[in-house]
Amino acid sequence: MAEQKSAKSISVQTLRRLPDYLHYLQGLDLNTEKYISAATIAANLRLHEVQVRKDLAAVSPNSGKPRAGFEITQLIQGIEDHLGYHSVDEAVLVGAGKLGQALLSYEGFREAGLNIIAAFDTDIAMHHSSLDGKYVFPMDKLVNLCQRMKIHIGIITVPAAHAQEVCDLLVEGGILAIWNFAPVNLKVPDNVYMRNENMAASLAMISQNLKQRYQEEESEGATS
Repeated sequence: MAEQKSAKSISVQTLRRLPDYLHYLQGLDLNTEKYISAATIAANLRLHEVQVRKDLAAVSPNSGKPRAGFEITQLIQGIEDHLGYHSVDEAVLVGAGKLGQALLSYEGFREAGLNIIAAFDTDIAMHHSSLDGKYVFPMDKLVNLCQRMKIHIGIITVPAAHAQEVCDLLVEGGILAIWNFAPVNLKVPDNVYMRNENMAASLAMISQNLKQRYQEEESEGATS
């Protein structure tokens, strides 16, 4: 399912920038700073001023004042609302290996409104053990638990060969949004939102960017 704009007409690109805005604003001294301009934020985050102004006006339309800028407290509130920080969503994670364990232990999820309540794995030795306070259950409990507890978010951290099978079980359990870390494209019904995190692709983009920069530096060196 392709990524679409959110229910509040915030684009995917804007949503991806919101955590950076929030992190920057939370680092300000609110005792001495009440307002901030889009230009200041843009300069510190190395973004385009017009882009920043549009993003902030979309998430907090009432916080901007002519000449004064954006009221910081209202701006933070608006960004947190759009990121879901005030409504905790419960999720399950399938695949309690090293990546899965790292996600289970990440404290930032709770602050961002995500609460992973349980993990599932095929490894019998892990069953009914606790990882950072989250119990690991056998796979045959997955569908029933999701249905019974009305869980709507599933996180997949299993090998690619097993990801579609896991995805199908999550959908059967009533999951409506899947965060997939397996390096494979999964098939889901139209009513299920899919977010893929392809680490190999991200690494390739980083490598390509560095390669391009090296080539540009070599070219500049040759002409100087």
